[in-house]
Amino acid sequence: MSRTLDERELTGRTRTHVVQFSEPRFAVQPEVGKAFLAMRADARRAGIDLLPYSSFRDFHAQLRIWNGKFSGKKPLYDIDGRPRDFGSLSPSEIIDCILNWSALPGGSRHQWGTEIDVVDGATMPEGYVVKLLPEEVTSDGVFARLHGWLDDNAYGYGFFRPYKVYKGGMYPEPWHLSYGALSMPAMRQVTPELLTEVVRRSSILGKELILERIQCVYQNHILNISLPVEQW
Repeated sequence: MSRTLDERELTGRTRTHVVQFSEPRFAVQPEVGKAFLAMRADARRAGIDLLPYSSFRDFHAQLRIWNGKFSGKKPLYDIDGRPRDFGSLSPSEIIDCILNWSALPGGSRHQWGTEIDVVDGATMPEGYVVKLLPEEVTSDGVFARLHGWLDDNAYGYGFFRPYKVYKGGMYPEPWHLSYGALSMPAMRQVTPELLTEVVRRSSILGKELILERIQCVYQNHILNISLPVEQW
């Protein structure tokens, strides 16, 4: 049964709202997991091995991603998946680049237990390293068949793509599925004030610059999504 997330759950500082599934391994809210496994069974009949690549991600995991990118230890990409020149970017531009592909810690949808990044195990060559970049979802990409199937079937299980098209915030991520019945209420719970509180208490790099633009992050990277009604 769905319920309202508390502030620690909403910001990924606890995982009391999610359960761990083992076959395949992923963590989401129970209702989301049930819907995903039903969709996975249907996909299997179409020859697709629908696998969760990333599901629940707590605050600290999101923080490691952010700090790795802000420090230059992890790559930054443009909208086409090409690496950016880290050394040529100002701190403010680095934040822009991070936010195009990765959520602000405390503001990630993956914290809600409603999101799953997916791949197709049936089409991955042995030893393939998943990139989650545009090249994988083009008409000749390794996951092209998967995404054609999701276009026709994901909505039937309650999933939509919040980053289906670029709307000035996150770059398109067709592999990112969201369970609308629970993610839409969670999104409405997030506030600029909550994001501010969490960022202030964290060890995030670029903190002062982030705090200056919390309202912008809230509008462009939390609320600014492709809505379920635009896809179902």
